Amino acid sequence: MKALWISVWLFYLSAPVADLADGGHGPAARVLAGLGLAVFVAWYLVLVFRTAHPMPVRRVLFSLAVLAAEAMVLSLALGREWLVLFVYVAISSGAALPPRYARWTVLVTTALLAVTANAVPDGTAYLAGLLIPALMGGFAMAGVRAMIRTTMELREARATVAQLAANEERLRMARDLHDLLGHSLSLITLKSELAGRMLPGQPEAAAQQVADIEQVSRQALVDVREAVSGYRRPTLPGELAGARTALAAAGVLADLPAPPADDLPEAAESALAWSLREAVTNVVRHSGAKRCRVTLETSQTLDGPVLELTVTDDGTSGVQGGPGNGLTGLTERLEALGGTLSAGAAGRTGFALTARVPLGSST
Repeated sequence: MKALWISVWLFYLSAPVADLADGGHGPAARVLAGLGLAVFVAWYLVLVFRTAHPMPVRRVLFSLAVLAAEAMVLSLALGREWLVLFVYVAISSGAALPPRYARWTVLVTTALLAVTANAVPDGTAYLAGLLIPALMGGFAMAGVRAMIRTTMELREARATVAQLAANEERLRMARDLHDLLGHSLSLITLKSELAGRMLPGQPEAAAQQVADIEQVSRQALVDVREAVSGYRRPTLPGELAGARTALAAAGVLADLPAPPADDLPEAAESALAWSLREAVTNVVRHSGAKRCRVTLETSQTLDGPVLELTVTDDGTSGVQGGPGNGLTGLTERLEALGGTLSAGAAGRTGFALTARVPLGSST
């Protein structure tokens, strides 16, 4: 955005460049004016592009004063064509200064332009065509600068939120694992020590302690597997958000539904979430589609209510080489819940995947 604005305003340099070429100035005047213009443009570009490490306000104000003085000297010495340099002073004011300073420096630069134009022969003829660009360019660049700063702050805030969320998730997992394994591991340790003290004098009692250790460890393994499975269980709101990000990154125009209600059975939601993930992955990797539409609807059948997820795209139709492991796994997952999966061409071009699961499935 900022580079676009700058490239547009560089068009105004055609006036002083043309005056250098055929303005009737002597060789010495052309050399000095050319050097002055080169220095002016170079310092202007430094001011408007130096956003990663901006200069202190005092240094920017000094630089703007130098540029304004140079614009005034060149305009008075060479003619009205050089009044356009004041437009660049106004633009660099908006680009390099905070808004609370820029709104004043743009106005001062515009006023200085008006004063200089009245002192230059026939300068008032150019004044009407330069006042509005100076004001508009200066305030527009101030807005672009504010937008860039806001965007940077938003990215930093998002990164901070993501880091905090990751830290919170790690703490939650640590707490859950501690609650799951703390008691079991303590019990295993105690029974191991007890069994060690019973040997070799009480082998039968020691064997019983070892059997208890095996039982506790098996139960701990089951608890850990259930916990990990819960962490890994996908949800439809999460997969819809991930699908939006993946499709946008691949340049695919996405039409996605609103997240469903929170009262869905866990097993049904998980199966449809896996189906959405697999379908979007195929769209991004294999279809070459430009558009992708996802619908999520509830319908009534003879066997009861059914939740239906449909993913359609306008890419390559058909499944090359037959259904892959992903579709086969989805079919098995849905059939275990009493659901179905259908996938195939949609019209002349495109592909459609529809997953259905009964809402009466157990969780």
